Amino acid sequence: MDPGVVDLSRLQFALTALYHFLFVPLTLGLSFMLVIMESVYVMTGRPIWRTITQFWGLIFGINFVLGVATGLTMEFQFGTNWSYFSHYVGDIFGAPLAIEGLMAFFLEATFVGLMFFGWDRLSRLGHLFVTFMVALGTNLSALWILIANGWMQNPVGAAFNPETMRMEVVDFMSVLFNPIAQAKFVHTVSAGYVIASVVVLGISAFYLLRNRHVGFARRSMAVAAAFGLASSLSVVVLGDESGYALTDNQKMKLAAIEAAWHTEESPAGLTLFGLPNFAERRTDYSVQIPWVLGLIATRSLDKQVTGMSELVLLAQERIASGQIAYGAVQVLKQDPKDAAARATFAQHGRDLGYGLLLKRYVDDPRQATPAQVEQAAWDTVPSVPLMFWSFRIMAGVGFTMIALFATAFVLCSMRRFDQRWFLRLCVLALPLPWVATELGWVIAEMGRQPWAIEGVLPTALGASSLSRAALWTTIVGFTLLYGTLAVIEVGLILRTVRRGPYAGHEDPQPQPGALPATPMTA
Repeated sequence: MDPGVVDLSRLQFALTALYHFLFVPLTLGLSFMLVIMESVYVMTGRPIWRTITQFWGLIFGINFVLGVATGLTMEFQFGTNWSYFSHYVGDIFGAPLAIEGLMAFFLEATFVGLMFFGWDRLSRLGHLFVTFMVALGTNLSALWILIANGWMQNPVGAAFNPETMRMEVVDFMSVLFNPIAQAKFVHTVSAGYVIASVVVLGISAFYLLRNRHVGFARRSMAVAAAFGLASSLSVVVLGDESGYALTDNQKMKLAAIEAAWHTEESPAGLTLFGLPNFAERRTDYSVQIPWVLGLIATRSLDKQVTGMSELVLLAQERIASGQIAYGAVQVLKQDPKDAAARATFAQHGRDLGYGLLLKRYVDDPRQATPAQVEQAAWDTVPSVPLMFWSFRIMAGVGFTMIALFATAFVLCSMRRFDQRWFLRLCVLALPLPWVATELGWVIAEMGRQPWAIEGVLPTALGASSLSRAALWTTIVGFTLLYGTLAVIEVGLILRTVRRGPYAGHEDPQPQPGALPATPMTA
């Protein structure tokens, strides 16, 4: 496989995935915020809460359409750009995606029309049920997608079948309840709730700064402050749980995040700042907090966090075992009933993927030199500076969100909506949670390189046999298409915000002393 083709295929998927994830978290968070807002309307019967729900529902709808459109493109890429990946693990990876389409996507697609057009055709309680079903379907979609992605990170419940030369499911319940998938789901969904809360908070603050739609903005801000504070706290707690899951399942990713080149005496310290130096396998200018990493990663004072150097030595052992497994597979290709080869594969088959890492250097992994084995072992170390700084920026934004929402909650509780310095901060904070979530996906996906499936299938072997010209054409095409869609979406949202929640009708609760709203100013 041409390395350039692999890199371009990765670049294309990364661009489409990161772009798609600009819309997904906002959809996840707004869906349940709509349920909260409409619940208040059902309980109080006050028209302003219906207006609030409809306005934020319009923002949800614009975002929902773009999320669906960009998500479909990603799924097609598994067949076009990653055909061997689809062939090798399609039996396992495809099942959650199929269930997502049948169970979750059709659920939300069925009810989303009723949510937008059923206000005057359904009872209050009936419409609230519809809104809840849209939120449920949206979050179930995320669950099944993250079950599939979690299996790529921690491929449990599956085994290689020498007769079909593919990975097959042996325990679907293990796939469903994969600890990595569960941790990723709750952490990702909570991050989406934070993004939605920041959007509602920021737009409400914008209205208050302009002294427009004050009653609407205050109520929206109060909901966002409470929901956002709970969500931002849960992101940190669930992120800690997600990190703990790495200790047992993705030790190399954890070591790269912390730039832990060598195993330290337990409990290990947490590096706040440093400059990872890959050439000399050390971190320069390191500033550490003693014991904290050990407590977070192992929940103990006596367990060690394994360093990258020791994990590389373990990878060398598994590569040597994988060479034996590869040899057994070649025999089984010729004679599937060879008892000796079956016995050999049963003993070493779990390391076949490590043997396939050598395909980058030689056609037959059994012919690799010791130097090539060592190089392949070091290939299992992801980009340490990228992982190290991405995590720290993401965590820094997370704690900033806690401070933002805690302040908002206190001010809303005191009915101090006139603090202009804070309102400006809310508007300026709008991009921050997206930065954190995108970096979170960089950590998740770059952290398992060089694997498409952790320990099973190297990324270099999963790509389709495409030309570089074809890939550049599609990358340019997607960039232009997605750029156009981004301009359209931002334009629609800005137009909706400019028109305000009372577009086409009069604000029933205008600011005292203000002129009645008109279609032009509302």
